[in-house]
Amino acid sequence: MAGKKVSVSTKKKKYPKITEGVVHVKTSHNNTIVAFTDTQGNVIFDGGAGKAGFKGSKESSAYAAEMIARQVLKNAKDHCGVQEVSIICKGIGLGRDGVFRAINDLGGIDISQIKEATGIQFGGTKGKRPKRN
Repeated sequence: MAGKKVSVSTKKKKYPKITEGVVHVKTSHNNTIVAFTDTQGNVIFDGGAGKAGFKGSKESSAYAAEMIARQVLKNAKDHCGVQEVSIICKGIGLGRDGVFRAINDLGGIDISQIKEATGIQFGGTKGKRPKRN
């Protein structure tokens, strides 16, 4: 294997130039996932709290959500030239506030719409039977 050369590709990845996109935020009690998509729903950048270096119970914190949202939006702004985003929040968790703080601190990105997409439970399972005396 000493005579074999390994070539390293220096080709840059091409990103679409878009001015508006959608930020999908999924928060739970254990993690926060942020995905940046174009208006058709094609994922361009995404990341979770573990990708930002948080492990365990720290993944569900608002600070972790802020860091991952800042990382995803900075990439979207630098590579794609995004100026306006819509936000779709899903799930209950502490990460929701951190995402809005990250967008506000980053600057240069306007929020056109905020949508709540958390599922609402209805129906459910059959109740417990009454006790017999």
